[in-house]
Amino acid sequence: MNKINKIAVSSCIDFYTANTSSVLALPIVEGGIAAGFPSPAQDYIDLKIDLNKELIANPSSTFYGRVKGASMKDAGIEDGDILVIDKSIEPQDGDTAVCFIDGEFTIKYIKIEQDAVYLVPANSKFQTLKVTEENNFCIWGVVTYSIKNHKKKNKALTSKK
Repeated sequence: MNKINKIAVSSCIDFYTANTSSVLALPIVEGGIAAGFPSPAQDYIDLKIDLNKELIANPSSTFYGRVKGASMKDAGIEDGDILVIDKSIEPQDGDTAVCFIDGEFTIKYIKIEQDAVYLVPANSKFQTLKVTEENNFCIWGVVTYSIKNHKKKNKALTSKK
């Protein structure tokens, strides 16, 4: 069985390699899933999707990261979510990126101006950080997908019954 390998740990994200050598075809509902009344036409699902092929465009430069913390919660990126991070993508202004600054990893929006780069959180409890020449800084990779961890929310919903 193929296992993902943890390659690094930091205070805001744990990094894992993306193993695309395996295929796991999962059933998918082609016509979408109704948020109202269920459709009886969806009783038989024959289509399959491979998340490796769907989520990873550049296998050799793609990594997974499990989020720790709440600095991007208002962007829908919360503690326990899994990020798909592509190191081969050229960062653009407004991208969500994993950055390395002064010995620590962080996940933030990047604001690129002609004379400065800013790391912008999506949580008012955190401050925007201006990157200066004194900082040891690099944009490590661009977040291409965020996979929600609903275990905590589902546990909270079922425990209130």
